[in-house]
Amino acid sequence: MSFDRSIKIAPSILSADFADFGAEIRAVEAQGADWVHVDVMDGHFVPNITFGPPAVAAFRKHVGTVMDVHLMIAPVDPYIDAFAKAGADIITAHVEAGPHIHRTLQAIRAAGCKAGVALNPGTPAESVAEVLDIADLVCVMTVNPGFGGQKFIDMTGKVRRLREMIGDRPVHIEIDGGVDPTTAPLLAKAGADVLVAGSAVFRGGSVSNSAPYGDNIRAIRRAAEEAVGLYA
Repeated sequence: MSFDRSIKIAPSILSADFADFGAEIRAVEAQGADWVHVDVMDGHFVPNITFGPPAVAAFRKHVGTVMDVHLMIAPVDPYIDAFAKAGADIITAHVEAGPHIHRTLQAIRAAGCKAGVALNPGTPAESVAEVLDIADLVCVMTVNPGFGGQKFIDMTGKVRRLREMIGDRPVHIEIDGGVDPTTAPLLAKAGADVLVAGSAVFRGGSVSNSAPYGDNIRAIRRAAEEAVGLYA
């Protein structure tokens, strides 16, 4: 997985049809998704329960791009190997989920995955300053994690600080929560390059009518790229 700062759209399958994940994943990829984002929640670190390693392994069979697995669980470390074996390309852990985020990122890389670190809205950018050299991605939560479809919380100041801190390191800035064609330009201009979108991608479409997925992805991408002068 080569590094580049082009705008990437990562649909969150938390907003997909739970009865037809394989077809939903294939549909959003066919409609232009760059990555597929999988939100793992444990009912403890966040107030919801979603997927475990067997589900992620089942999704993997249908993902042809990048499977971006976001662990909203605590503790994290005992489950890293299981999610790596399930086929995650990227595993992201929250800085708030345990006392040793450096060790967690080391373990993710040792398991053969790219390592991401996520920040809740109340957590400052500076909390990841000492792990940027072993991170491949910083995920900025723009909602309080736990449920899809929440109202966007403006974290553009945090994104700008992270972009300055990262400098020329090959580290993605990902945004998770409330991304749509209105918020995407603010985030891209601040320095984000990976935009996770759930309801804003899946709204209006279905497996049998997936064209709206493509329309939604293109609208988000175009809004973001225009903000940074990339859209011709």
